[in-house]
Amino acid sequence: MAGAESCLLGSKLQWQLKVAVKKNKNYIMTGSFRELKSYQLAFEAAREIRVISMSFPKEETYSLTDQIRRSSRSVCVNIGEGYRKRIYPKHFTSKMTDADGEATETSIWLDFALDSNYIDSTTHKNLQEKYDEIGRMLNSMALHPEKFVPKTNN
Repeated sequence: MAGAESCLLGSKLQWQLKVAVKKNKNYIMTGSFRELKSYQLAFEAAREIRVISMSFPKEETYSLTDQIRRSSRSVCVNIGEGYRKRIYPKHFTSKMTDADGEATETSIWLDFALDSNYIDSTTHKNLQEKYDEIGRMLNSMALHPEKFVPKTNN
């Protein structure tokens, strides 16, 4: 195994991979990140943010509007990237914590949108609840990457 790849693997998974390579097993990348509840909820929230941000004032185009759309979409992107590299638990964990950071950033932009009266308190509350749930799911995923390791082909 290459040195960089070996450094990224936990000792238990590293041992499993060495055994699998010796037995000529191939890892099967089953499922899709699109099946993850965290991805589905993040995608739904990002869609809602795009729609509501269309009514933000023109002067916010390159600040609040752009930032809230970018961070909300980045949650989804980091989940997808991490899931595709889940054979490397540390990389997976890193991407899930990046996604959680983007979710927190989106939550803060929502606070600014509420404070600027661009969204009402009900919209703010509903989206904040979604991002709180997304954050809990991402935290659990980051703490338990072993639950997402691909299956082996015997």
